[in-house]
Amino acid sequence: MKVGLFVTCLVDLVRPNIGFAALKLLEDAGCEVVVPATQTCCGQPGYNSGAREVSKTLARKVLAEFRDCDYVVAPSGSCSGQMKVHAVEDLFKGEPEEEEFRALAEKWYELSDFLLAVLRVDYTKLADERSIGTLTYHDSCSGLRELNIKAQPRVLLMDAGASINEMIDCEKCCGFGGTFSVKLGEISTRMAENKCANIRLSGAPMLVGGDLGCLLNIEGRLRRTGDETTKVAHYAEVLAGMVK
Repeated sequence: MKVGLFVTCLVDLVRPNIGFAALKLLEDAGCEVVVPATQTCCGQPGYNSGAREVSKTLARKVLAEFRDCDYVVAPSGSCSGQMKVHAVEDLFKGEPEEEEFRALAEKWYELSDFLLAVLRVDYTKLADERSIGTLTYHDSCSGLRELNIKAQPRVLLMDAGASINEMIDCEKCCGFGGTFSVKLGEISTRMAENKCANIRLSGAPMLVGGDLGCLLNIEGRLRRTGDETTKVAHYAEVLAGMVK
């Protein structure tokens, strides 16, 4: 099984550990993983800002890089949503390339969904190998609302021995939203503060999520408000045993 790993530009530039964690999980499950060295962005920032032609150019680049893979997997609900939903239902709808992008969308998976639905991994053995402890989980907007990513990461984490203290409003936006956090900074900050308050109320010493943008936004607010102890990690890092 040839699996293309779309690392995402944010992971590549800010926290590559997530990419290495995703690679480890896929290889440990027996996949032949391909990571095109030329990959960059899925085009989502351009799409969200109205730069449609820029977004389409980047989407075509992704298509060319991963066309020959049996599956494409990304440790991100937002990038996956861009390629599985927006590229097909908007950017290339009615255009000659539509069917090619539909074919790409059909074999594209968010990481936790791929591990559970396609590879059917069993992480119960990990519960005896390491102690994950207690965590709380933040549901990212794109993964939740565009791809129905909700139970998948929780199932994997609990199988691996984690105890999850659900926070209040775990499905509410953290205020990142890509360019939203730049254009509407005050509103974004208040949303992040609300999320941080709910994390503290959960009593969990670690926040886990599936999109780095959200995690960076929340962690930044936690640290700015004096919280230096709450760990913030992507679920791939937790499952791969790569959380320090």
